[in-house]
Amino acid sequence: MPKPLHVLIAAGEMKGSLTARKAAAAMEQGVRGALGENCTIDSLALSDGGAGFVDLMIQTCCGAPRKNMVTGALDEPLEAVWGVIDQGGQRTGIIEMSAAAGLSLVPEPRRDPEHTTTFGVGQLIRAALDVECARITIGIGNSATCDAGAGMAAALGVQFFDQDNQSIDRPSGADLIRIKRVDVGGLDPRIRNTRFTVLCDVTNPLFGPTGSAHVFAPQKGASPEQVERLDAGLRNLASLLPETDPSTPAIGAAGGLAFGLAAFCGAQLTPGADAVLDLVNFDSRVKAADLVLTCEGRFDETSLAGKLPIRVARRAKAAGARHIAILAGSVDPRTIEQVRDLAVIHTITPEDLPLENAIRRTPDLLATAVQALCTSISPLDATP
Repeated sequence: MPKPLHVLIAAGEMKGSLTARKAAAAMEQGVRGALGENCTIDSLALSDGGAGFVDLMIQTCCGAPRKNMVTGALDEPLEAVWGVIDQGGQRTGIIEMSAAAGLSLVPEPRRDPEHTTTFGVGQLIRAALDVECARITIGIGNSATCDAGAGMAAALGVQFFDQDNQSIDRPSGADLIRIKRVDVGGLDPRIRNTRFTVLCDVTNPLFGPTGSAHVFAPQKGASPEQVERLDAGLRNLASLLPETDPSTPAIGAAGGLAFGLAAFCGAQLTPGADAVLDLVNFDSRVKAADLVLTCEGRFDETSLAGKLPIRVARRAKAAGARHIAILAGSVDPRTIEQVRDLAVIHTITPEDLPLENAIRRTPDLLATAVQALCTSISPLDATP
């Protein structure tokens, strides 16, 4: 009897269609439909650090959820979920900033990045320190703020003062221009012995035409006049913290929260996809795989810049996987040749199927495409 194929599924969200978990389930269905029991499946539902990051990491890494009351973006109390996982024998806190200061938590009429704060993110970091996490990984997508992480830092003991030497206790975006002095003497000392990793999905600097305020603040409710004030505030805070380079790629992510985490916590900024793959020990797990499957809502030039599917394919290729496939709802034809030596790309949507119907049928289309792909791969291709 031929040796069973070992299939590794590394599913990300197919935006607008499927969550990562549902995409993984659909691909598992397709694999079983083609191979039955003549295969082993290692299934991962993954995130690149945005909304749902905590839940996916808890499920994938057999972690434990935690809940804490924190100060929300609008300075109101809310319950935020975070998690703890074991990573190489070390306790790692998993936080998504959107749980405490996410745009989706702020009603549209109240969205105003001059008056939102990351204070609650700092409270979640302190909660992770309280349970002796040696590492803290923070996904910073879906931000409602533009305070450069000053609110977060204040929750961790940093003090900010205005020109009259009056303390600014919970800084928001509007407060940045008022800050004249920063005192880090009260910063939680446990931070020095904690490794911080920040998952970023943009490469913007802190300020300027391509900086945090100009590019992202309008999406958070800022008027053109507010954008200019916020940009000036970001410049002001950066001038007070000269050891952190405001032009570093990704330092402007999440309203500059990346800047604050780098400046006050010594955080390393990293592409979200690679960090998540490290967290789930992808490089070790992929060594056993004969076939690696991943997915994308639309595969185009932005995918090639480092989104989850291309990161999965590159690392699987480096590990020696024999077959690597990317399943996508739609594909920019110009990208196919660019990845020909890396992976095969399959469009799961029939050409004559309207988009609305395709979105509704995504689970079935994905399962069908995976089944056809697996049927074409001989069990003799299994690693001896």
